[in-house]
Amino acid sequence: INAEYMGVTKMADAFEAFLSATSLETLIQTCPSLRIVDTRTPDEFASEHIPGATNVRECFEYLIPNTLPDGIANLEQHFSNIFSQRGISNSPDEVVVTYEDGMSSGFAQSCRAYFLLKYLGHNRVFVLDGGFHAWKRAGHPVTAECLPIAPAQFRLDIRKHMICPRTEIQQVIAGNSDWVLLDDRDRDEWTGASSSPYGIDYTPRKGRIPGARWIEWYEYMMRDADGVWFMKTKPEIQALLQAHGITPDQKIICYCFKGSRASHTFLCLQECGFTNIRNYFGSWNEWSRDFALPIDDRKL
Repeated sequence: INAEYMGVTKMADAFEAFLSATSLETLIQTCPSLRIVDTRTPDEFASEHIPGATNVRECFEYLIPNTLPDGIANLEQHFSNIFSQRGISNSPDEVVVTYEDGMSSGFAQSCRAYFLLKYLGHNRVFVLDGGFHAWKRAGHPVTAECLPIAPAQFRLDIRKHMICPRTEIQQVIAGNSDWVLLDDRDRDEWTGASSSPYGIDYTPRKGRIPGARWIEWYEYMMRDADGVWFMKTKPEIQALLQAHGITPDQKIICYCFKGSRASHTFLCLQECGFTNIRNYFGSWNEWSRDFALPIDDRKL
């Protein structure tokens, strides 16, 4: 993003894709092509939101049918239509900022929106660090007014390499690939106590994809004295990854339940200099429902 839009000078160890509430306020004042995407529920949005935002709950609720070619094509068409309806065009000067309620409470839904926009080809996408909690805590304005949206035509430029199909996960398990699986689900899902955030038995099987490593997604964040969750600094996240044997020379496939928390981890890895990263967007919701696919169902 151009410096004149930022109005701030970032430190060398700061994340480029996460914006502070102050930086977003500056963008609102200075960037006429700004689009703000609110991923919260429609009721939450109707109650209060950042002025100028549009509600795109589908960024969180959508479940990809599968990660075979037809399922991925479904995702591409679905969100091309959704973003077009919400006035997002992917024009060269357009900037999009996504946000959720709080960074720890919405399963990284703003990062899922970020990932979807980047996958479809958008170049200038950012996430509000600290979410709506940070925005309100900083004293910035909110509104309940819902302004009309002029539809646009989203310009697709698909980045196929960002989504990992399940067929490639099978190659990893078979030992025919040098990619590393990184599970970032909540502890109860990793240990096999629960199948998903939606309930213990939401999917028919509990456990892990065989051979996966695990870093719980909360570990990339910290909570301040007011209880607002923010990203840790880049050096802190680099140290966390190093401690778990995850290094930038590796090829990493992130997965969670439906590609949301995995989008958060994808973003963190990207900001820490990893260049070979993919998101298994079907994640446990797809994998656990196909009994032909192996799992590690030991209770940890």
